[in-house]
Amino acid sequence: MGILARTIEPETSVEKSEAEQYRQRLLDLRVELERIQESSKNASATVELDQTSVGRLSRMDAMQVQQMAKATERRRQHQIDRIEGALRRISAGDFGYCYVCEGEIEAKRISADPTITRCMKCVDD
Repeated sequence: MGILARTIEPETSVEKSEAEQYRQRLLDLRVELERIQESSKNASATVELDQTSVGRLSRMDAMQVQQMAKATERRRQHQIDRIEGALRRISAGDFGYCYVCEGEIEAKRISADPTITRCMKCVDD
């Protein structure tokens, strides 16, 4: 059966009530990440290059902090994208199924990270 035609049946690893709980968990996590994203915008702001107001080492430290903040922001945005994908799979009825082999993803894996898209067999391959 194709991944798009499949619906979550009660006998699968993720029942409809569980999918709703995962949906709410994902929504809460997305709100939290977006809140953090908004509050950390200053950390990745352009570093002041005026040597009269900031020394060379302080400027280098500021640039390093800026680069670390940008890397953190990229990881945070990637996680938000994964959350959006999981929410789309829940809406489509594809949540809990491997993107590669279309088999069920183990309930423990989904519980640990509801944004997972592959079963252990496909991860290992």
